[in-house]
Amino acid sequence: MKSVLTSVLLVLLLAAASASLIPSAEARVTPPAETRSRFAALDEVRLLANGLLQLGQSLREFVHKTRGQMNDIFQKINIFDRSFYQLSVLASEIRDEEEELKKTTLILQANNEEVKSLSLEINSKVEGILEERSRLQSKVGGLEEQLSSLSQGLVTSQQLAEIGTLREVIHSQEKSITELLRAVREQSDQLNDQRLQINSLEKKITGNSLAQETVKTPDSLTPEPPTLTPYEVTDFRNDLPSDCSDLFGRGRRVSGVYALKPTNLSRPFMAFCDMSKVGGVTVIQRRMDGTVNFDQTWQKYEDGFGDFQGEFWLGLKKMHALVARGNSILRIEVEDWKALGKRFVEYNLHLGGAESYYKIHLKQPMGDLPDAMTNQTGMMFSTKDQDNDSHQDSSCAASYTGGWWFNACGDANLNGRYVSVRPKSRGPERRSEIQWRPSRRAAFSLRSTQISVRPSSATNTFSSSGQTGTSSL
Repeated sequence: MKSVLTSVLLVLLLAAASASLIPSAEARVTPPAETRSRFAALDEVRLLANGLLQLGQSLREFVHKTRGQMNDIFQKINIFDRSFYQLSVLASEIRDEEEELKKTTLILQANNEEVKSLSLEINSKVEGILEERSRLQSKVGGLEEQLSSLSQGLVTSQQLAEIGTLREVIHSQEKSITELLRAVREQSDQLNDQRLQINSLEKKITGNSLAQETVKTPDSLTPEPPTLTPYEVTDFRNDLPSDCSDLFGRGRRVSGVYALKPTNLSRPFMAFCDMSKVGGVTVIQRRMDGTVNFDQTWQKYEDGFGDFQGEFWLGLKKMHALVARGNSILRIEVEDWKALGKRFVEYNLHLGGAESYYKIHLKQPMGDLPDAMTNQTGMMFSTKDQDNDSHQDSSCAASYTGGWWFNACGDANLNGRYVSVRPKSRGPERRSEIQWRPSRRAAFSLRSTQISVRPSSATNTFSSSGQTGTSSL
């Protein structure tokens, strides 16, 4: 721009010089007037040059300003492209997961039909055996009448042999009936397990389909969480496992939802068993995506809420029943948003009942996660409608959200509000998130958590935790 202006000025100066060197006819007649016009032309050139210089300066400032605005626009376009790409990847992952769930549902439905046909066949066999048993019992009754009539006489060896043979047949039939009835009960349990898995998968498929249409944030969650799957089998048997470690001892190695019946409860309940840990653990809480609102009432935290296939809280009543016999271990696993691996800590656990507001006692922490629960041992459980913390001025559960064993207000809250990006401020939004605070200088926002219990006599899980030691927690 500056070189163009310089060229224009040189042209104007040359034109003015040539005009001064070649006088016109009027100039030869009147020389004084020619001299005045020549100086006037030079002044006009200077004014024109100053104007052109100012115009060039303005143009240069306009070009710089326009260039800065274009850079800002390009940056915003790049940010939009990255966000759109991330949403595309998320939508593709959801579609792939939905296809896998549909395939699994079809397989489970086929297995369900096969098990139903097998159950019908077994029922028909049982009915035939029962009819044969009734016939044998009638024959035995007739023989007993004959024996009573011959009680004063002698019984022949043939009759004794016939009686013995009938007794052996009846005994073997009774054994067969007992085994078939046991098989029928097992088939019924498998049918129930298959039905629960199919229902949970259908719910998950429906949830994924809705997630593709609209993306929900934690603030848009409904205040009423789903109810945990109940135990619906009417045959309350006494041979159900007392917890997941008992089920592990019976040879089950697949993680999933099972029926449990602790010795101090009259009715069984469903729970999620994590069999990836040696010895098996019963999962009390799991957070992974923020789909369940954990800011619930005391009644909800006592009974449990959520979805076994996603996020859930098993319930204080069930947790107390699982650990009431003592010598229990509380295991806490967390993962931060840096995705450097999970870490865990385990405590010796004693949990009081409803009369003590589920007061918790923890000691001897072990693991690769720094301890953040020491200040909360000996505390009662609190919710937004049941304030049992040590804070004199306000309710920790109302301020921090979620139910927990708050002190005043404590260094950990794994039932807080789920956020994917940590707020920059230090106000209520930051205090209400899921966090683990092992020291006053460090507080970590968590991506996923899992709380589980097991008997202390079960196999130690430290060596099988599979956690990395490079996490930033």
